[in-house]
Formats: sequence, C-alpha cells, structure tokens
Amino acid sequence: QVQLVESGGGLVQAGGSLRLSCASSETIFRIVIMGWYRQAPGKQRELVATITSGGSTNYADSVKGRFTASRDNAKNTLYLQMNSLKPEDTAVYYCNAFTTRDYWGQGTQVTVSS
Repeated sequence: QVQLVESGGGLVQAGGSLRLSCASSETIFRIVIMGWYRQAPGKQRELVATITSGGSTNYADSVKGRFTASRDNAKNTLYLQMNSLKPEDTAVYYCNAFTTRDYWGQGTQVTVSS
C-alpha cells in the first residue's frame, strides 16, 4: 500500500505561481512512474504531468512551458511547480503513483482567479 498526501494548493491570481507537494508513505525510488492529474468541475480527470524514476517527464500540451514536475527520492516527495497560472488551471490536483496498481492522493484544490 502506498499512501499519498498532497499539499500546497490554494487561491492565486492569474499569472501567479504555486508549488504542489505529494508525500509518499513508501520510498519512491522504486516507483517507476508518478504523476499529477487534475479534475475541474464537470470534467473528467486529466493528465497534467508524469515523471519516471529516471527523471524523464511528460506534460499535457496545456501546461508545457509553465509547469515542472520533479521528484526528491531522498524525501519521498513529488513536486509540481506551476507558473503563469491561468483561470483554466483551476481544478483539484491529484498525485498518482503506479506500481502494480494505481495509487491516488486525496487531492488539493487549486483556484486561479482572473
């Protein structure tokens, strides 16, 4: 069992920045792929970014150049640095880890005001 706890969400004005954190109960060194997803009201959950154990990243087109995913294996923590935020980035952001199955955090709300 992997328990994930997100933090760092909040209310920010358009153009601002936030950094989300996801603390894992298990060592993430062996977790091949971790990621961030988001779900806006009335919409399906969508991929934001993934990062492999080797540090390779993949981003949704809508966040490329603005968001950066990283992982600190020593702290068992995943991060998402979000810059140049837009109102359309408003959503609940979820941390994900895939081992033999998907694990999800409880989510953290990000609200971007115009």
